[in-house]
Amino acid sequence: MPSTTPSDTGIVWREAFLRHSLGPRHPESPLRLIRIREALSAAGLFPHLTQITDWPDPLAALLGHHTREHVDRIRRIPTTGEIAEMAVGGALAAVREVSKGRLRNAFCAIRPPGHHANNTGREEGFCFYSNAAVAARYAQKVMGHRKVLIVDWDYHHGNATQNAFYEDPSVLFFSTHNWYDYPGTGDPSLQGSRDGSGTNLNVHLGPGATDRDMLTAWDRILLPAVERFRPDFVIVSAGFDSRKDDLLGSFACSDDAFRRMTRTLMDAADDYCGGRLVSLLEGGYNVDGQARAAAAHVETLTS
Repeated sequence: MPSTTPSDTGIVWREAFLRHSLGPRHPESPLRLIRIREALSAAGLFPHLTQITDWPDPLAALLGHHTREHVDRIRRIPTTGEIAEMAVGGALAAVREVSKGRLRNAFCAIRPPGHHANNTGREEGFCFYSNAAVAARYAQKVMGHRKVLIVDWDYHHGNATQNAFYEDPSVLFFSTHNWYDYPGTGDPSLQGSRDGSGTNLNVHLGPGATDRDMLTAWDRILLPAVERFRPDFVIVSAGFDSRKDDLLGSFACSDDAFRRMTRTLMDAADDYCGGRLVSLLEGGYNVDGQARAAAAHVETLTS
């Protein structure tokens, strides 16, 4: 990784993330991160990024969200168990640095992804730990933020994130996705229950959904909800499989959509929580396409 100089935008990365593998031809491959690193370098972004190197032990935060049985079973998976735990540690480090005001925002180039991981003790949708959900609870319980906004723009519904906060009014979860693709969840009629009623927002977009479709959903549904909710911290489940030409997605979003969504969330974070925003890599399986989208996202974070 090239050396960096201090800036307002942090990056989480470790070479060890490349050790995790689900098989030689699996779409969630180490090449995803290699291409992202290359795209960030080609865009000249590393001089504008601060690498976050001091990561907390994530075990307490993991056990605050996942069951002991789930954690114990994932830890027994050779190599992957260690790397999945490391990914959570990187996400927590980014939340801590942004919370303490040492960084304005951060991008976590981590793998494996997390938004499908419940408490089954096994991999679900390439996920092992619910990275965004654990990070949100850490932001609340350790860093003292009261209300967290989680925006999931991955092509697939963040079912585990929804499950974590479905009755919780302190977390606003917004997801755009193809309801009829994996994991088959994300019914727009499901808006939370009990005290969390109205804080779970699912938007189904059909195959071929464009930038306009995505951004219209944000304008009509997300932004009014954010204005009412007024978050103290923003977390993005940044899945780039919603980009055009993805191997596992059918949307037609361009890199400009990711620039505009990023800017919209940065503006919201500026309005309500001092700019505090952390994004976590989720899906994206056209390795070159997702790398370009990630570079557009990170370039916007630095602007």
